[in-house]
Amino acid sequence: MEPLHEKSAVLVIDVQQGLCVGDGAAFQCAATIERINLVTGRARSAGLPVVFVQHESSTGYLEHGTSAWQLAVGLDVKPHDIKVRKTTPDAFLRTDLEEVIRKAGVQKLIICGMHSEFCINTTTRRALALGFPVVLFRMATHLQATAQFHPSKLSPTRTLRWPIFQVLAPAWLWWQAQISRLQPSLQPAPH
Repeated sequence: MEPLHEKSAVLVIDVQQGLCVGDGAAFQCAATIERINLVTGRARSAGLPVVFVQHESSTGYLEHGTSAWQLAVGLDVKPHDIKVRKTTPDAFLRTDLEEVIRKAGVQKLIICGMHSEFCINTTTRRALALGFPVVLFRMATHLQATAQFHPSKLSPTRTLRWPIFQVLAPAWLWWQAQISRLQPSLQPAPH
């Protein structure tokens, strides 16, 4: 399977400052952001749209406009990238995401971001129901790190057992070999 398809778009879900700092910080957030930047950079080079999806609430945590709601520090966002605001785990529900990507002629979604067990899971299932094949970049998608649900306690096959995902591991391994020559710090932790 080719890493990037000419009628694809990259969705970057919930990579927000409030999920990258403090008690709720994602495990190895900075390294995940570096890998997301590689995915989005390659997509832009191929002329593909990049969509940043931000979760928000009307009050409290991730309140629109607060520092926690902002896209994460270190995330490479360009002026022509698309931004979508959402209020549920489903990035399509009560947003213009479907309209935006259909107008762009998108036929396949490449998804990366934060909390694959929540918003990425929900958005992926909805995308499939809408007829969009989905590719999940394993090394640029993240689980919430908590004491009972920490990535080091789950094997890659258990975390990716959902049959709805095409996981781009072979392409990533090739990509990783190319990147490692330039930036050895981007090597994933052994499983």
